Amino acid sequence: MRNSWRLLTPLVAAGLAVAACSSGGTPQTGGQASPGGSAPPATQPAQQPAQAGEFPRNETLYSTGTMWGPPANFNPMDEGNHATGTVGLVYETLFHFDTNAKKLTPWLAESGSWTDDKTYVVKLRSGVTWNDGKPFTAKDVAFTYGLGKIKGSAFAHVWDWLEAVEATDDQTVTVKFKTAKYSQWDFELYQRAIVPQHLWEGKDDKDVLTGMNENPVGTGAYKYLSHADDRVVYQRRDDWWGKTALNMEPKPKYFVHIVTPSNEVALGLFMQKQLDLANNYIPGMNRIAGEASGIHTYYPQAPYNLSANTAWLVPNTTKKPLNDAAFRKALATSVDVPSIVKNVYGEVVQAASPTGLLPGWKDFDDQAVIGEKGFTFNTDNAKKMLADAGYKDTDGDGLVENKDGSKISLKLITPAGWSDWNQSASVIATSAKAAGIDVTAETPDFPALLEARNAGKFDLVINNERQLSVSPWTYYDYLFRQPVNEVQNTVNFGRYENKQAWDLVQQLDAVKTDDVEGMKKVISQLQAIHLDELPAIPLWYNGVWSQASNGVWKNWGADGGANKYPAVFWRHWFEMGGFETLTQLQTNGS
Repeated sequence: MRNSWRLLTPLVAAGLAVAACSSGGTPQTGGQASPGGSAPPATQPAQQPAQAGEFPRNETLYSTGTMWGPPANFNPMDEGNHATGTVGLVYETLFHFDTNAKKLTPWLAESGSWTDDKTYVVKLRSGVTWNDGKPFTAKDVAFTYGLGKIKGSAFAHVWDWLEAVEATDDQTVTVKFKTAKYSQWDFELYQRAIVPQHLWEGKDDKDVLTGMNENPVGTGAYKYLSHADDRVVYQRRDDWWGKTALNMEPKPKYFVHIVTPSNEVALGLFMQKQLDLANNYIPGMNRIAGEASGIHTYYPQAPYNLSANTAWLVPNTTKKPLNDAAFRKALATSVDVPSIVKNVYGEVVQAASPTGLLPGWKDFDDQAVIGEKGFTFNTDNAKKMLADAGYKDTDGDGLVENKDGSKISLKLITPAGWSDWNQSASVIATSAKAAGIDVTAETPDFPALLEARNAGKFDLVINNERQLSVSPWTYYDYLFRQPVNEVQNTVNFGRYENKQAWDLVQQLDAVKTDDVEGMKKVISQLQAIHLDELPAIPLWYNGVWSQASNGVWKNWGADGGANKYPAVFWRHWFEMGGFETLTQLQTNGS
């Protein structure tokens, strides 16, 4: 039995996970980032990828852009902090999510199916071993889910709707549900790393949730080799089960993820062929990428990268006049997104659709609803919408006042140092003022912004908390989640309340994810509410930032290429094509 430890600050892990939202994701002090943007200052940064001769260059892949400081730990239960590669290289999940085919693919699991409305059965692959040689069994899966019952666990919420997770034999896991949550369960299947019971059952709760977990033991294709303040190193396992079961093998023998202090350093390492992949936003990539430089992007022209998540302008709907849907729609119409796309990003991002759904989910967009209720940038239309809603310029300064005559003065906050978001906020403020709305861009440091955003002490903020996943349910949960708490850590930062919308979100989760038509019916209703109310205003799609060098490795993922997997190692993206990328690479010259 594990020892019991009462976690005193259960929101710490969630706060750290949320703290990662640089122009596409969440920069961590010493952990792994979800979709990341411009690199913030790093701690003890790498000036070169490795000591000369440390690893054979033609056997080693060097990446950067997902870790902003010394590795915090190798603990897959500490989701916001574990070092890049902890999950994906060392620890594995039951399924992967194929972003091209838009479906789950078996991984540790051989299959999974619903046997009735409240029972899901997983059949595991035989012959899978942990890297200490012990067999992987259904007991490990059941044990892992049991860890979610610890107070403060990152996945404690699953036990709101799970009844039991049982090992019915060595290769079979039976999952019983109180209430079936089809979208949420699909997320679990490709996001939950499985840990070995024989090594974890003796840990106390504190060690489970936040312990260092030195020398991690997983089922993955790589094993931990070493780390320093500016890097983490993994070595390929020759006995990995997937070589036989999946007919796959990652090509690099060594995987080294390094911390770079700036985009300029990363670019310099690229040009010296000392860096193979950068997963952070690098300004000017539209002018650099191509055959001449040897720097590869997914598309050879704009937008260069796949779309990863939506950047939203989030209004605080508890504050006047942002509590008025008519004002919010006028604000949305005033925002010059085309200028942001062209002048801030150099067209390496795309303007979002009025619904904000990513291109990968475009089939769920109800074009009739968009045609009736959608919006597009038009300053004159924004002025008319304000006037029609009762907002007038009563003192002749070119800016409208509230309906009661009081001044409107809105602050739009983005984190200091996030240059692309800072510049975008300036464009938003300028274009809003042109329509008569007084918006001023401010750049607090990230911790201050995080505190204000989560506590609802802001007017406007840019956010991109949710990314491409197996179901659009993700985005509607982000927009409409109820109840609104005193502190909002991950969703509905605008504190918008709409029972009808939240009921529909829960209804969507009750539709099986392979019932596309059933999902479309619910999503159409949600889109109508969203476009009528605009609790969050979609701006642009952040890219799956992925710049790769052909100097040492080639055959990176590309549109129209034999390898279509995105080369990205953000949190959860090893399971969304990142790992598969490693199996498709070739040494340059081969």
